[in-house]
Amino acid sequence: VPIPVPPTLAPLLALSRRYRGLTLVLTFLCYTSYHLSRKPISIVKSQLHPNCSALGPNPHNDSNSSTWCSWAPFDGDNYKELFGALDNAFLVAYAIGMFISGIFGERLPLRYYLSGGMVLSGLFTALFGLGYFWDIHVLWYFIVVQVCNGLVQTTGWPSVVACIGNWFGKGKRGLIMGIWNSHTSVGNILGSLIAGVWVSSAWGLSFIVPSIIITTMGIICFFFLVEYPEDVGCSPPLHHVRVTSSEKDPEAVTSNEGPLSVSSQSSVDCSNSPEEPTEEPEAISFLGALRIPGVVEFSLCLLFAKLVSYTFLYWLPLYIVNVGEFLGTVRRERAWQGEHLLTPPFSLAAHFGAKEAGDLSTLFDVGGILGGIFAGLISDYTGGRATTCCVMLVVAAPMLFLYNHIGQNGIGTSIAMLIVCGALVNGPYALITTAVSADLGTHESLKGNAKALSTVTAIIDGTGSIGAALGPLLAGLISPTGWNNVFYMLIAADVLACLLLIRVVVKEVRGWCGCIARKRGYVRT
Repeated sequence: VPIPVPPTLAPLLALSRRYRGLTLVLTFLCYTSYHLSRKPISIVKSQLHPNCSALGPNPHNDSNSSTWCSWAPFDGDNYKELFGALDNAFLVAYAIGMFISGIFGERLPLRYYLSGGMVLSGLFTALFGLGYFWDIHVLWYFIVVQVCNGLVQTTGWPSVVACIGNWFGKGKRGLIMGIWNSHTSVGNILGSLIAGVWVSSAWGLSFIVPSIIITTMGIICFFFLVEYPEDVGCSPPLHHVRVTSSEKDPEAVTSNEGPLSVSSQSSVDCSNSPEEPTEEPEAISFLGALRIPGVVEFSLCLLFAKLVSYTFLYWLPLYIVNVGEFLGTVRRERAWQGEHLLTPPFSLAAHFGAKEAGDLSTLFDVGGILGGIFAGLISDYTGGRATTCCVMLVVAAPMLFLYNHIGQNGIGTSIAMLIVCGALVNGPYALITTAVSADLGTHESLKGNAKALSTVTAIIDGTGSIGAALGPLLAGLISPTGWNNVFYMLIAADVLACLLLIRVVVKEVRGWCGCIARKRGYVRT
């Protein structure tokens, strides 16, 4: 039964709800712009090394007619390895920087840290695009820009998760964060569409326009983001309240309340707690965060889950173009031999250019949105974050195999398979980086100290970013041997991610069995 709210508290509760809504929308738009600025490189790849023979004879009469339209230094036969090195420069820097970023995020004002990182991200994204207008053809320039961009982009994730954790309690966290985490896929989709507008005419604008967007959002964040409820006279959610040794944190015991009701149950007038400013909790150490139960397991699981997700993020458009060209060649050869193809569009992507492949790849992110919401909803209902992730990872492995073998047999098949694969691959990834990170960052073992939230988030996402760096690198090294081998690598990573959660899954299942047994015992009496 809902607890009636005293009339004197109603205006303060309404103010708190408005600020929570503002925080959700603002952090959503901020991290959408982060991913929007990361996506153009995957769209532009196929334009840096296109199929020049399809464009006709070389107008400059150069001897190397097969690469006359490619952008040096990506015009050689090792272009896939160079693309992998480009991706890896960003992702390795991101992975290393993420472990440091969470520590800074706990100790610096989040508003300054986040907005400054967004402006710098806009700067380095623009510098990559300016390489087109400045006619730069040296690899080291693009590598250095990618490394710098990877470092400054680590300011985003720990900051936005910490802001959400500061404002929202644990109840229904999976669903709310599943919806909120769609910013990742929305950013990827918008980044693909925006980059696709200029990829064939002036690919430098595919980077410069996203850089303007993220810089603008950084300025808006600086002026409007509210880091803590206490800053505007609202009370924090219960997991932030300091508890004595004789009390238990109610947030650690139950998660049946929604975030709005959690905040409404605590005092709204912060002036009633004069001792709060003097008892500021200390930020947790790196090793202290690692000792929180579940942090290591979920971190390692995310390493392999993010390996799969980021391989699709950086290589899916090029895969669609390359496989389409291969199937188109097979189709022409069979036609010359007088064979009649029974399946109408044998080659879905035979005529797909860089823009069309980029647009089609956004369906993977559409599936990611649905998968993140579904994973959050199911995990809230069952209380089993690890079990939800494990089941989705198990189903993802055969679906990846099917997509590689039948995903190009028709436009309908490809659309369906991309959405399903996106949901199954990005669902666990989204759940771990949002609800699980926030759960562990406010774990009952911390006794109400919410200072661990940014550090725990950085550890989990930083470990996952190692996989994000390995995935595109391995794809660049393996793809010359055939795309089938790339998909075998992705399937193996999915299986390993599932296995790493077995201990936590067993613990959750035992908890469910114990709960059922207690309920049955209660019924018998």
